[in-house]
Amino acid sequence: MSATQAMPALFVSHGAPNMILHDSATRRFLGDAARAAALPRPKAIVSVSAHFPSIRPAVVVDAKPAMIYDFGGFERELYSMVYPAPGEPALAARVGDLLTAAGHETILVEGRGFDHGTWVPLKLMYPEADIPVVQLSVQPRRDPAHHLAIGRALAPLAAEGVMVVGSGSLTHNLHEVFGPTGMAPQNAPVPAWVAEFADWIAEKVAANDIEALLDYRARAPHAVRNHPTDEHLLPLFVALGAGGEAGVRVHHAYDFGVLAMDAYRFSA
Repeated sequence: MSATQAMPALFVSHGAPNMILHDSATRRFLGDAARAAALPRPKAIVSVSAHFPSIRPAVVVDAKPAMIYDFGGFERELYSMVYPAPGEPALAARVGDLLTAAGHETILVEGRGFDHGTWVPLKLMYPEADIPVVQLSVQPRRDPAHHLAIGRALAPLAAEGVMVVGSGSLTHNLHEVFGPTGMAPQNAPVPAWVAEFADWIAEKVAANDIEALLDYRARAPHAVRNHPTDEHLLPLFVALGAGGEAGVRVHHAYDFGVLAMDAYRFSA
């Protein structure tokens, strides 16, 4: 019997829900992520989506998760899309046990479907929907250090063939996307305040400068403008901890000028 291949952890920027319908560099990357990011095929996935907030870590135990269409004003066909990947209650319990053992008060929840932060990237990455997916929440009231600790608690899953996928957005200021004249064009020019922030994150990840990353809101250029609230960057810290903290940027692109769509692969 062959040994289980250790999994990296991944952070992806999931973009607007209709990214799944329209050609873009990020859509193409996600469709080819296994090769582009050198990803082995996981036995299961733990999805940590910015669109699943909670006060304390929450793990979804459903064997057959439903769908959540947590958006409005997009193309009608999005609301009939399904991603029928199974859940895995045993893995959900394992996640809960790991977090509890690390001192995190964790709850197991039922009836919480796949939000678009989970199903949009995974439908592109694994369209056959044949890999079990367990969802884990973020805690927007807690800081990056808390989410790094969550990821570190999940690090043993890598040796068990489970890939942690953090899904958020490297930058996320929707007020800048929807200006006074409406939504910015997809290929809008990238302002310096967005590019400088994205490059700073890439530099600190490459240098394994965990201290700087955890203090990004004080140290990174234009941090608060790029993340008025930081729930969309918190999945990055979970992936950082789960993957062993050695990271590489595997995708770099922009949508609407102000959404950096970068992806990172983390492995020991």
